[in-house]
Amino acid sequence: MSTEKKSNVLAIIVMILLFGMISFVTNLASPMGDVLKNQFGVANWMGTLGVFANFIAYAVMGIPAGNLLQKRGYKFTALAAVAVGFTGVGVQTIAGLLEGDIAFGVYLLGAFIAGFSMCMLNIVVNPMLNKLAGGGNRGNQLLQVGGSFNSLMGTAVIFLTGVFVPSITNAEIKQVFPLMFIALAIFAVAFIVILFTNIPENTQQSVVKEESKIGPMSFRHFVLGAVAIFIYVGVEVGIPNVLQKWLQNGGLSVTEGAEGIAATVAATYWLLMLVGRLTGAALGAKVSAKSMLTAVSLVGLCLVLGAMFLDPTISVNLPVFKGTAGFGIANVPVNAALLVLCGLCTSVMWGGIFNLAVEGLGKYTEKASGIFMALVCGGGILPLLQNYVVDLSGSYLVSYWVIVAGLCYLLFYALVGSKNVNKDIETE
Repeated sequence: MSTEKKSNVLAIIVMILLFGMISFVTNLASPMGDVLKNQFGVANWMGTLGVFANFIAYAVMGIPAGNLLQKRGYKFTALAAVAVGFTGVGVQTIAGLLEGDIAFGVYLLGAFIAGFSMCMLNIVVNPMLNKLAGGGNRGNQLLQVGGSFNSLMGTAVIFLTGVFVPSITNAEIKQVFPLMFIALAIFAVAFIVILFTNIPENTQQSVVKEESKIGPMSFRHFVLGAVAIFIYVGVEVGIPNVLQKWLQNGGLSVTEGAEGIAATVAATYWLLMLVGRLTGAALGAKVSAKSMLTAVSLVGLCLVLGAMFLDPTISVNLPVFKGTAGFGIANVPVNAALLVLCGLCTSVMWGGIFNLAVEGLGKYTEKASGIFMALVCGGGILPLLQNYVVDLSGSYLVSYWVIVAGLCYLLFYALVGSKNVNKDIETE
C-alpha cells in the first residue's frame, strides 16, 4: 500500500511537470509572433501563424492520440509525446540558423510538430491526474493544481522572452535560443524520468472493442462537454487578444507608451489565471466542478457585459505586471479592468469542464480525451471570428458578444448539459 502511494505521488509530480511544459512551449509561440513579424517583415496575421499552427495540430492529432493512449497506455503515449516535443522545438531551433523565407517556413513546421506534442501531453495528463485523484472533487482539485503550474510556466516563458529579447523591433529567432535550449533540456530529462517511473495504467483498456458502436460520443454530457471545451479555449484566448488590440488602437487616453501599457494589461489577465487556479486548487476538494463552473461562468458573463456597456471614459488605476520592471500602476478604462478580472473566471474552467465531461465514462475516458483535445482548436477559431466582428462593426467592445454567447453556453453546460443521462450504458 505504501509502495503504491509513493508510486502515485511520483506519477502525479511527473504529470504536473508535463502540464507545465504544455504551457511553456505553447505560450512561447505568442511572443514569437512579434519576433517573426519583425525579422521577416510580415503582416500581423502572418506573425500569428505559429500560434495557429499549434492549435490546428490539436484538430489533426487529437483523435489519433486518443486512440494511441487507449491502445498503448499512458506511459508509452507520454514518452512519444515528449519525443515529438523535442523534435518540434529542435526544428524551431534549426529555423534560427537559417535565413530568408525558408527559415519562416521551417519555424512554422516546428510549431506544428510541437503542437502535436502539446496535444498528446494534454491527452495524457488530464485523464491521468483525474484518475490518480480518484475523480470527483479530488480529481477537479488535482487538475487545478496542474493548471496552476501550467500558468506559472506560461508566465515564466513570457517574462524570460522579455529578458532575452529587449528590443522587439530588432528581434530574431536566434535571440530566443536560450528558451529553446531550456525546453529541449526539460524534454530530455522528462523522457528519462518517465522511462523509469511506474505510471499506473488503465486495466480496463483491453476490454474496449474496436468494433463496438458504443463510445464517448454515446454520452450526451460528453458531447456537450466537448463543445464546451471548444468554446472555452476560444473565450480564454479571445478576451485578452482583443483587449490588447483595443488598448493599442485608441482604447487608452494616452498615446505615448500605449503599446506597452496594453501588453502589460493583457499580461495581467494571464497572471490572474494563475491566482484563480491556485484558488481553485485550494477549493477543489470542497466545491464540486459543477458549482465552480456555474459560478465562474455567471461572474464572467457579468464582467464582460459590464465591460461592453460601461462608459470607456471612466478610468481606474490597475496594477499590472510589467515584465522585468515588476509591478506598476496604469490608468486604464474600467472596461479593461473588468475584462482583466475575467482571468480569475477562465482559470478554473478547463478542469471543471473536463471533470464533468468524463465523469462516468469509465473505459471510454482515454478515447474521450482525444476527442477533447481535437476541439482545443477553438482557441484559434473563435478569436478569428471575434476579430472578424471587429472588422464588420468597427468596434472592439461590440465583438465581445461572441464571448457573451460562449459564456452563456458554458453556464448552460454547468447547469443542465453536464448531467449524465446515459447511465444505462455499460462502462466497466
